[in-house]
Amino acid sequence: MSRLAGLGREVLIGRTLGARSAEADAFGAALRIPQVIQNLLGEGALSASFIPVYSRLLDEGDEREASRVAGAVLGLLAFLTGLLVLVAVVLARPLTAVLTFGFEGEKFDLTVALTRIMAGGIGFIVLGAWCLGVLNAHRRFFLSYVAPALWNIVIIGALVTGSVQGWSLGDIARAAAWGVFFGGLAQFVVQIPSVIKLVPRLRPSLNRGHPGVVEVTRRFGPAVAGRGVVTLSSYVDLLLASFLATGAVATLDRVQVLYLLPISVFALSIAAADLPELSRELGQSALMTRRLAIGAERVALFLVFSAVAFVFGGRLIVSALFENGEEFLRDDAIVAWVVLATYSLGLVPSGLSRLLQNACYVVGDVSGPARIAAFRVAFAAGAGLVLMFQFDRFAVIGSDLLSVGDLPAFGPVASEARSSGDFARLGAVGLAVGSMLGAWIELSMLQARLRRHIGHAAPFRRALTRLLPATAAATVTMIVLGALVWSAPALLATVVAVGAAGVVFLIVANKAGNIAARSLLRPLRRVLWGQPLR
Repeated sequence: MSRLAGLGREVLIGRTLGARSAEADAFGAALRIPQVIQNLLGEGALSASFIPVYSRLLDEGDEREASRVAGAVLGLLAFLTGLLVLVAVVLARPLTAVLTFGFEGEKFDLTVALTRIMAGGIGFIVLGAWCLGVLNAHRRFFLSYVAPALWNIVIIGALVTGSVQGWSLGDIARAAAWGVFFGGLAQFVVQIPSVIKLVPRLRPSLNRGHPGVVEVTRRFGPAVAGRGVVTLSSYVDLLLASFLATGAVATLDRVQVLYLLPISVFALSIAAADLPELSRELGQSALMTRRLAIGAERVALFLVFSAVAFVFGGRLIVSALFENGEEFLRDDAIVAWVVLATYSLGLVPSGLSRLLQNACYVVGDVSGPARIAAFRVAFAAGAGLVLMFQFDRFAVIGSDLLSVGDLPAFGPVASEARSSGDFARLGAVGLAVGSMLGAWIELSMLQARLRRHIGHAAPFRRALTRLLPATAAATVTMIVLGALVWSAPALLATVVAVGAAGVVFLIVANKAGNIAARSLLRPLRRVLWGQPLR
């Protein structure tokens, strides 16, 4: 629900602020700048540090000590988050100058203003992640994962209000920024009553001497460092994209929401579910290998089809979600599709890498995956830097690909051309190529590292080769149906072409022996034929 609400938010941003406006770029950049607080201190770091300690105390029946730990972590987290929010507000201008070095004039000033508005909302989201940790430790999951959807809904409400009232693009962007603030507050506040009910003795404090708090703090540092590597990647993309023509930042924001959707919904959830089981099988190489093989078949089923859909049906998907004939034009949709298709070639390695990282963590190797991730970020940034300037000399004009600059290029296009937004340029494709290549390199390096731990490589090849017939069948289906329904409304055409291809993919994958496809088809077989699928 949260991811779909986020997709809805991006759809509305595309339809109100457009793809080549300075306001769209400013909003996308401003949202990323304070999000560094959320990425470093939020759910990922707390899941690795606070939740295990708090859950253990609850399982031991020591609710008083658990409450003390929860209160101390809340107090310390609120103090640290408040301090960082204050820094983001006071130093918004120099931070924006560093992270969006290529922004100039009104676009730069608007980014600064939006960053200051949004910073407090991101701080509340971090406190909402603390609530999530408490609720999950008490086995209460629904509210904690629905609450982020509320954040997106408030932003959507602000965008709709501004659009209906006919406000300028700058005012709509400011309204959406206030939506970020009040949405973050709502995400925190809606969880508090349930937390207080579960932890009636909760008292926020700054007690750093409690043994449980000491353990949380000891775990928190490495967790933040690990999150920092992942966070760095998106900010490197933001910094590089700021040197491209207007529209690149907004395009990346929109495309990455689509690209990350299948990874977040499928790969991360499967990896999270497998982690405890892998931990129980530590030292049993055969069982770990089998679990990795099963996880690979499940991840591959969803991500291979997602890649096929984004590459061969991405034009329909992007048009259905974003194109409106005014702010987001046909040329912008083509550029977004090309960027999405390029990113999608790295979907499968990105998802499988999550499984390998878990396996490394189980055997006690925490620093190895972090170093590999750092190398991937550096490689992707280097390759993206070289390629993005070349691709920025190409543009989609009237649905045709044309050269609009000299090659090879060793720097950004002229300032006037960069800020005009006259053409839908392809500069963001260069960054997508770097990211895609980096994903494959990371998978290869993790495979080699795990081989040293368990004696052989993870069994991923069989899972992928089994899906080759299904991939071919789905590709042909999507191309043929896409051509037949091209003149239909984009949403209808997407449902027909992508939906039919998905059914074909699932059936052929089941025939090829994919266990995840078999599990998905079993309920349907029972309904239609009254017997389990064999």
